[in-house]
Amino acid sequence: MQLTYYGHATFSVVIQGKTILFDPFFTGNPSIENIDININTLKPDFIFISHGHGDHIGDAVAIAKNSGALVIAAPEVAGWLGNQGVENLHPINHGSPIDFDFGKVRAVNALHSSGLPDGSYGANPLGFVFTTGEGNFYYAGDTGLAMDMQLIPYWTKLDFALLPIGGNFTMDYEDAAIASDFIKCNNIVGIHYNTFEFIKINTQKAEEYFKNKGKHLHLPSPGETIDI
Repeated sequence: MQLTYYGHATFSVVIQGKTILFDPFFTGNPSIENIDININTLKPDFIFISHGHGDHIGDAVAIAKNSGALVIAAPEVAGWLGNQGVENLHPINHGSPIDFDFGKVRAVNALHSSGLPDGSYGANPLGFVFTTGEGNFYYAGDTGLAMDMQLIPYWTKLDFALLPIGGNFTMDYEDAAIASDFIKCNNIVGIHYNTFEFIKINTQKAEEYFKNKGKHLHLPSPGETIDI
């Protein structure tokens, strides 16, 4: 499975020939200020939004309108996107898995806050568990460490997981290591770190911390594509 990291919590995954973009935040993203990324060239088939904060929903409207991608988000977030002119929407909430062309997706709990760019209600934040023919993974979204994560191995065996590691607003890397125990997955991609002053970390210490626990912490550079 190919994963392209765009800095902060923005990334895409290709599954069954479909490109799935997560939490598109390009405009104003300090992580990619030195990288030439034209959002008009991005043509995802699906866009998943974990919650309504601007650093996760920032370019969703523009990319969705330009690409025609199906946007999956909490009902209130989907409603807000609809009011911005996005037409291809699928509201989702906590519950049973939902079938898409590439596999199944279950929305799960994330411990965080949520509000939309205009100050309106942003619904409950979400994480997503993907079960597909090419591999299974968990995108935690913005979250603190939560006991609910221990449910995920009951639903699927993960090949990798994307966990926030920057602290302050989410888990730090030490809590993320505990989360990897909860979800029974030692193959972790770190996200939501070093974008802003509040979430700057020592990446070498984070990598060593995971290595010492027999885990692998991937920290791809913004714009880098990895096979995972």
